[in-house]
Order: sequence, then C-alpha cells, then structure tokens
Amino acid sequence: MKSRSAKNKGKRLQNNVRDLLLETFNQLEPDDIKSAIMGESGEDIKLSPAARRLIPYSFECKNQEKLNIWDSLNQAEENSGDYDPVLIFKRNRSKTYAVLNVEKFIELINENNQSSK
Repeated sequence: MKSRSAKNKGKRLQNNVRDLLLETFNQLEPDDIKSAIMGESGEDIKLSPAARRLIPYSFECKNQEKLNIWDSLNQAEENSGDYDPVLIFKRNRSKTYAVLNVEKFIELINENNQSSK
C-alpha cells in the first residue's frame, strides 16, 4: 500500500472514532474533539478541556492489516501524558476494537454496575 493510501486509511479510523465520541457526548461542540493531522506527533484524537473532563483518555488509532500490538501499545502509552491510554484498531472488513489496561477495564465494569443499582 502506498504511503498516501495508508495515511488516508488511518485518517478514516481517526474520523470514525471522533464521530462516535461526538455522537455519544452530544453536549460537546464539533471543535471539542478533533482528529490529529497525519504525521503529527502525540495523540490521534485531540480533546479540548471540556471534552477532556468527560473523556479522560488518550487515543492511539491504528488501521492496519498487520499490527504489532506491543509497539502500538507502547506508542499509546508514550503519548498519553496524564491520561489512560486506549489503543483503537481495526483492519479491512473487521470490527473496530479498543484495548486498555485491565485494571482500568475492571474499574469501568465496576462503575457501570454501581450506576445500574
């Protein structure tokens, strides 16, 4: 795949994640959640302070047929700053998946159970 095609593929995933976040957190404005410019260092999804209060995560997006999960997780962790890193990934004709630290995952399950009581 040509470099430009690969970047476009990655950008599509970033835009899909951005759109899902904006649909879910509809109290936010479109400029509160932005997709990073391809090649820009840091997080793939840029959050405003208002968005960050609702979404305390740092997103790394990978749309690749062959993914080195460990390198991708390392990149997500390096770019996460003070926020919990989340690796979002997919490949052609597959669902999109999210990976996060297991302790954080258990914490989210517990919060969900507490709020449904």
